[in-house]
Amino acid sequence: MTAKRVFDVLGGLALLVVLSPVLAIVALSLALGGAAPEGRVLRRRTVAGLDGRPFTMLTFRTRSPLGALPLLLHVVGGRMSLVGPCPLAPAHRECAGEGRRRLSVRPGLTGPWQISGRSELPWEERELLDLHYVDHHWLGTDLTILARTLPAVRRRRAARFA
Repeated sequence: MTAKRVFDVLGGLALLVVLSPVLAIVALSLALGGAAPEGRVLRRRTVAGLDGRPFTMLTFRTRSPLGALPLLLHVVGGRMSLVGPCPLAPAHRECAGEGRRRLSVRPGLTGPWQISGRSELPWEERELLDLHYVDHHWLGTDLTILARTLPAVRRRRAARFA
């Protein structure tokens, strides 16, 4: 097992333990609040994983950043990494041809795209950030990205409410 994978498993487990009350509260509030159709609190989306193998990614049915918390299960299970390229649908153009390079690593819960402006960035820029990560990632890069993720999410939320 690589150092990155060990870090993903230990970090993912630690986050799941610490955030389990938040996971339970979000799931319960979605189920009881009527925001989830037919009581379904999870959204399912097929994405391309390592080597292009598709898997069903689970997120909460909310526009909040808390919606991504179930992705920790995929990190611990080996389908995703804490840090990596943005998960894409298997039919996405970036999962074919030259873009298959991005499938040589697991998709991430966060990544360079998350800390660099996310949806405000043009697609081409997000693609370049992901490919640069694929070509040059190491554990130090992952730690830097993880440290910058929460402040980036907070900045976007503050800007949205300003």
